[in-house]
Amino acid sequence: MPEFENNGAIIYYEQIGIGTPIVFTHGASWNHKQWGPQIEHFAKSHRVIVWDVRGHGYSSLPPGKVDSEDFSGDLIGLLDHLGIQQAVLCGLSMGGHISLQTAIRYPQRVMALILIGTPCSNTFNLYEMMAVPINRISTRFIAIPTLAKLQAQMLGKFNPKIKAYIEEAFAMIPHNNWVRLWDAVTRMESKHDLRKVHAPTLLLIGDHDVLTMRQQVFMHRNITASQLVVIPRAHHATNLDNPQAVNQAIDLFLSSLSQ
Repeated sequence: MPEFENNGAIIYYEQIGIGTPIVFTHGASWNHKQWGPQIEHFAKSHRVIVWDVRGHGYSSLPPGKVDSEDFSGDLIGLLDHLGIQQAVLCGLSMGGHISLQTAIRYPQRVMALILIGTPCSNTFNLYEMMAVPINRISTRFIAIPTLAKLQAQMLGKFNPKIKAYIEEAFAMIPHNNWVRLWDAVTRMESKHDLRKVHAPTLLLIGDHDVLTMRQQVFMHRNITASQLVVIPRAHHATNLDNPQAVNQAIDLFLSSLSQ
């Protein structure tokens, strides 16, 4: 299996195609298989790289408290491992926030950003300030199969076929690891650093994604070189709900970079 070691974790990745590199980073509790429709489409014209964030999929998680700074550090480690100086970064949800933080912390390594259903804060408003800590605690007491089924039911309304994938991906994470991961993910904060993003940025949001709609609009207002595109017939699993519309929007964005 293609993998490398970075700061105590073994990171799994796959790559296919040649051309400008695009690194796809999955959402929390999922894995690299999330990007199947994008791999098939973009590998025809680009060097496509997908990977499993530490603790997800086939990547390991060292013992102890998880530091969310390791997420962007692992992404840079992946680029270094593959000899890539600069890449387009695309991520959904947690994967988008990892990509965003990479652009903030390592701007010279990011050619462009594609952020799908991406939050920039876990304290965005009063509701989140109250709900996220409660959610963080409750996760300790709910079994992984139950969490997986709840998530699959919520996010599988537009594309019921993804329910099995969500449950399968979530099941790969031991409960103790998930508690540690979720604690780190829900403490990621970037809302005050958005002005530091200078890379051209495409924000994609599903028209039914109530989880991150407000934050995506806020990010569009605060990232100077950004554009916001709403994807029809899609919830938070936007790239799986309507892959054709997502791929088309990304194609247009990538074409504009070369003009």
